[in-house]
Amino acid sequence: MVSRDSSRSIEQAALIAVMSTSFMVAFMGSAINLALPAMSQEYSSPATISSWVVASYLLSSAAFLLPLGRLADIQGRRKYYLSGTLLYTLFTLASTFSASMEALILWRFSQGIAAAMIFGTGMAILTSVYPPQQRGKAMGWSVSFTYSGLTLGPALGGFLTQRLGWRSIFYLSAILGLVAAYQIWRHLKGEWQGAANESFDWKGSLFYCIGLVALLYGFSALTSQSWAIALASCGALLLLAFAWIELKTDSPILNVRLFRDNQAFAFSNLAAMINYSATFALSFLLSIYLQMVRGLDTQAAGLILLIQPVLMAFLSPLAGTLSDSMEPRLVSSWGMALTTVCLLILALIEKDTPLWALMVVLPFIGLGFALFSSPNTNAVMSSVQPRFYGVASSTVGTMRLVGQSICMAIVTLIISIHVGQTPLNTASHDAIMATLRTSFLTFTGLSFLGLLASLARGRVHQHKHPDANPSSAPGSH
Repeated sequence: MVSRDSSRSIEQAALIAVMSTSFMVAFMGSAINLALPAMSQEYSSPATISSWVVASYLLSSAAFLLPLGRLADIQGRRKYYLSGTLLYTLFTLASTFSASMEALILWRFSQGIAAAMIFGTGMAILTSVYPPQQRGKAMGWSVSFTYSGLTLGPALGGFLTQRLGWRSIFYLSAILGLVAAYQIWRHLKGEWQGAANESFDWKGSLFYCIGLVALLYGFSALTSQSWAIALASCGALLLLAFAWIELKTDSPILNVRLFRDNQAFAFSNLAAMINYSATFALSFLLSIYLQMVRGLDTQAAGLILLIQPVLMAFLSPLAGTLSDSMEPRLVSSWGMALTTVCLLILALIEKDTPLWALMVVLPFIGLGFALFSSPNTNAVMSSVQPRFYGVASSTVGTMRLVGQSICMAIVTLIISIHVGQTPLNTASHDAIMATLRTSFLTFTGLSFLGLLASLARGRVHQHKHPDANPSSAPGSH
């Protein structure tokens, strides 16, 4: 048995490592939203192409998260966590040498694969080392650093883009990546293997990756390519075949039976996917509105968008702690309800809406996100037995990334309808406003469906498993 002091040291090292990578990835994602107009102008790219700087990253992250998370369970989570952080840093630096928007999109796609290695392992390690009664608090701190990255992203990203150019965002992110990799290598000792003696499902992985990419890419190209509907249909069929394969295999990359037999697990994941499908493009759309319609520079726009994630960062640990003593279903559902109302209000903004009105809505959106995110993650991880922590962690990340990919696919589709192939910096204000209204109305409807899923999950605290603290034997996981 490892002493409690040693266990606490492992817990602290794991939390610091996860907070570091959470901050890094979130900062990069939110800062890029402010830099997209500048990228679009430099490369003279149409709006539909520019949106793929975000969408390609999300697509590759979503497609590779489950397979890489499963490989990490088999071969070692720390090993994949460290490798993913180093590769993320490398691809971030490579992005700065892009000679075209297409090259940048390719590097972002590669960056997404590395991010999948981070997403698929970090939360699983955190869940493995913390006892159930402290897990919500730890996840709350992890989510808080994610939102801290989102907080600094718009303000610092806008400042860097305006003063030093958009590539400076990538340089800063690469430095953060090196710091995070050192933290993992130097302080996070031990290895966690949840399925050391099991085999890897190559067939299911292939069906999943190709099917998901085909479905989401085909959906986003429905208005611009005649073959898009066929591609999306093939993707849907491949995903159905994937689900059938997973039911038949002894070592699936996604345990479909968990969705069938565990109501809390299934509806918590569904609520997460819908939440991200309805909210991820918020900063992207408001950044376009503030810069292209209201005429603000990137720095001013970033300062306004700063309001939302500040509340998210401040309140997430409190919401996570609250979900340790109160049913996560109730906390998350209140957050989802608040988010739904705010999205409906955003659908009503006009070209001349006072900026103070927008600044009043943003804190309530931040509150809604904080109340939903860490309690919902706590609900997912607390609804399964310890041997499924790796699967549950990868599933949480997959729902988030699939939801974000769906959100960007919806936005890309709506942009192609209202803006077409016109570059963002030359699109008419009427076209941009039509894009905003259609997007936010669509997301309001999605968010309401997510609220229903959140309410339907049932109780999870009564299903918590009183296992011994896994951190007492890190090498055994």
